[in-house]
Amino acid sequence: MSNPTHLRYSKEHEWLTDAVDGVSTVGITEHAANALGDVVYVQLPEVGATVTAGESCGELESTKSVSDLYAPVTGEVVEVNAAVVDEPALVNSEPFEGGWLFKVRTADEPGDLLSADEYAAFTGA
Repeated sequence: MSNPTHLRYSKEHEWLTDAVDGVSTVGITEHAANALGDVVYVQLPEVGATVTAGESCGELESTKSVSDLYAPVTGEVVEVNAAVVDEPALVNSEPFEGGWLFKVRTADEPGDLLSADEYAAFTGA
């Protein structure tokens, strides 16, 4: 499993793109998707909601368990991926592409996020 080097990663297994016009995209990593198993339900924050770095902002339910989704940054949700709500399996099949979860407008630079190599070392990959 390889983690795209252009992303940054949280220790809660979310990834974050660099901001474009102040907006970053959030998803979960392939490592997390594999650990969850088949994702069957996705609950995302609502557009307009404020999410706080390190705090739960949604849930992912799989055939194995229910896991919290944590915000890797603080900001306002500006878009959610309706495709993963309709087809949760995208989180497993395309965690870094079509399986993205939401977009957030951040006021500050993300803090304690890992590079791809640091995340690989963290997960033992």
